[in-house]
Amino acid sequence: MDAATFFAPRRTVRTPSGEISYVERGNGPVALFVHGVLLNGYLWRHQLDALSDVRRCIAVDLLAHGHTDAVDGQDVSVTANAHMLAQFLDALGIDRVDLVGNDSGGGICQIFAALYPQRLRSLTLTNCDAHDNWPPEAFAPFVAMVAAGGLPGTIAAMVGDKSVYRDALAPAYERPQDVRDETIDAYLQPFATSKRRLAQLERFVNAFDCRHTLEIEDGLRRLQAPTLIVWGTDDVYFPLEWSNWLRKTIPGTTRRVEFEGARIFFPEERAADFNRELHAHFEATADAAPRARDNAKA
Repeated sequence: MDAATFFAPRRTVRTPSGEISYVERGNGPVALFVHGVLLNGYLWRHQLDALSDVRRCIAVDLLAHGHTDAVDGQDVSVTANAHMLAQFLDALGIDRVDLVGNDSGGGICQIFAALYPQRLRSLTLTNCDAHDNWPPEAFAPFVAMVAAGGLPGTIAAMVGDKSVYRDALAPAYERPQDVRDETIDAYLQPFATSKRRLAQLERFVNAFDCRHTLEIEDGLRRLQAPTLIVWGTDDVYFPLEWSNWLRKTIPGTTRRVEFEGARIFFPEERAADFNRELHAHFEATADAAPRARDNAKA
């Protein structure tokens, strides 16, 4: 699915945190997909396309990302984003969700799950920040670059020469050379065309701190929602040990899956394999009688 097709039905909804942008497809119980840093809901295009027969799939743009417009002065940290997700669901009249997260979005999902466990039907975590691995050591140079004021130049360079993006994010892809120019533009143009959103992204990255996940660890240890953990094994940012840590920490974990040789962005690169796991997880955790509000439309 190309970016124009994906974003054609894009909507926004007003929340206390701002105008939140999202794309949805399908009907039924809601599955909410949460992306990570630098990206937006386009990460989940293959999931929305493949799983809309069993779920009302919603890909949200986080605060400081994509087409979401945070209110002036809004906290855009990962914990603030977790609270935004609850506000977003309230605004759409959605009670509970199957929550799916990747990268820093997976960390945000953990925070949401610990703070709002009653709003989960199920949880799926892919390669992501956890516990005290936030930010990961391998990501520290990027964080330092942002702190030093280098983000505007870096985004401009990536947009102007897509090979810069492919080189910089090579550890996140199995096949960075195959990432299309259109995909890079879908992720980066919202920053390149808005100084306001670029400044928000700086604040998002500058707020990275493992305290956000350490503070909610007790909540994770009480979490009973059926949890699927799917992990790419070739990841310099989030090594396989973190999938085992999450499995041991979350008592609701029902299955842990390894994708041999996969990296962070396998929802794009291993979409068919991942979609099979998600489909089985959704089917296994489906309510016998889904709540009416789960199916409510905005």
